[in-house]
Amino acid sequence: MSDVNKTIQKWHASFKKGTDFDSWGQLVEAIDEYQILARQLQKEVQSTNSSDFTEEQKKTLGKVATCLEMRSASLQCTQSKEEFKLEDLKKLETIIKNILTYNKEFPFDVQPVPLRKILAPGEEENLELEEEDAAAGAGSTEAFPPRAPGTLLPRLPSEPGMTLLTIKIEKIGLKDAGQCIDPYMTISVKDLNGVDLNPVQDTPVATRKEDTYIHFSVDVEIQRHVEKLPKGAAIFFEFKHYKPKKRFTSTKCFAFMEMDEIKPGPIVIELYKKPTDFKRKKLQLLTKKPLYLHLHQTLHKDS
Repeated sequence: MSDVNKTIQKWHASFKKGTDFDSWGQLVEAIDEYQILARQLQKEVQSTNSSDFTEEQKKTLGKVATCLEMRSASLQCTQSKEEFKLEDLKKLETIIKNILTYNKEFPFDVQPVPLRKILAPGEEENLELEEEDAAAGAGSTEAFPPRAPGTLLPRLPSEPGMTLLTIKIEKIGLKDAGQCIDPYMTISVKDLNGVDLNPVQDTPVATRKEDTYIHFSVDVEIQRHVEKLPKGAAIFFEFKHYKPKKRFTSTKCFAFMEMDEIKPGPIVIELYKKPTDFKRKKLQLLTKKPLYLHLHQTLHKDS
């Protein structure tokens, strides 16, 4: 079997896995599977050195990715008027399976996700050195333009004797806070080897910026009971923003919280230079200035 057929087979298996979870009511797992597949398809669409698919086929794959994101958003927001149903999504299975020969009109009036390149942490390091940040426009308070909601997940069901953790991301301090476009946070829980223990979540774009702060004021529900987090695990917060000149979303810095720091109340954690070091081996502080990530933790214990 050729590499391209193996790739298509992998996409189809992932699609089937997601829709199965969806039909069984395992929504957290379905959302996770849909988002992973959407990212894989987008990566193929944005690849400039791949000749496996024609431009038309890439456009179709981009539309499938949009539908996966729409279904994912519908599962996260029950009040959504723009609901994208599971039965509609299932119509795309034959398209994924037969992408090399599919030549009919796409069944839904959607557009591929805009070409905003989302790079893996550190990937932007290979492009070009970042230009020196210009001085921040201190003292300005400005709302951000609207962006699609993030991928935050609901709190898990409680279990007797088990503890759930909600982390409120309050604000981040940056010298050039006023210049960051479409800033958001990606939250992940990793083991010592940098392997994901939970679905990765993105916040919506920050609500406002003020002086050297970007304010988020958003709750993140950690998708695992505290007692089930392995020793050495850490919760990572990657700050990302859009670079219009380079047309991609870049990781600017990151922070993390280790297991012994999980306790109720406010916590302030240090910011580190990219690329994100999930193994925590080569950490470099972002700045010597007193600028941090401000969080507030709430523990929910079901007795």
